[in-house]
Amino acid sequence: MNFPRFYCREALAPGARVELPAPVARHAARVLRLPPGAPMILFDGRGGEYLAHIERIERDRVLAGLADWREVERESPLAVTLVQALQAGEKMDFTVQKAVELGVRDIVPVMSRRSVMRLSGDRAGRRVAHWQGVAAAACEQCGRNQVPLVAPLEKLENWLARPADGALRLMLAPQAERTLADLPPANKVQLLIGGEGGLAPQEVVAAELAGFQAVRLGPRVLRTETAGLAALAALQLLWGDLGKGTTDV
Repeated sequence: MNFPRFYCREALAPGARVELPAPVARHAARVLRLPPGAPMILFDGRGGEYLAHIERIERDRVLAGLADWREVERESPLAVTLVQALQAGEKMDFTVQKAVELGVRDIVPVMSRRSVMRLSGDRAGRRVAHWQGVAAAACEQCGRNQVPLVAPLEKLENWLARPADGALRLMLAPQAERTLADLPPANKVQLLIGGEGGLAPQEVVAAELAGFQAVRLGPRVLRTETAGLAALAALQLLWGDLGKGTTDV
């Protein structure tokens, strides 16, 4: 049976009694209308999950009791960092949500020269916090117990100065000669995706100097909200865990 799953940032422990975070409590009590005694799964992002049940509902407060911790993980053996140039509107939310479902290890939002959206200061911090929440909600839905990190927003040129840390660095380019199938298998990848206008020529050169290899997915030019997700799916099929088990659709 598929029980409702909820993420709690507070560290959990077997046998503990916890008050669910306010947004989780509202969703459980008002949206799902779960009654006292209803079973659920709780996880704190530190690995594994807990079978739990609702002990008491008091207006907007929901208290839950935890049973034993279960060593259940659904992480891909392929560690992919998605370096995504800012996208306009709700595209970033969509990309974060679906990238988490596809097993991305972490997400780095960056400002590129052609990004339509511009963020800075407190506004940037609020958006990153929002995307982190989107990532957590996606984990609740897809069964992951480790929440991918959404890194603080920074300029692409600044991020490119960081070391590769042993990762294979890839960026999509429709005119590239190589495809993913031409590359030797890797277990750690950094995938760079441009925004609506793609990467500027200067950024492509800077990325190449930083060790990024250009690859193409096929003959068609993909939108920014399609490109990263299509590449993630292809990488997981080639070197990750797609096709190696069962996937509920």
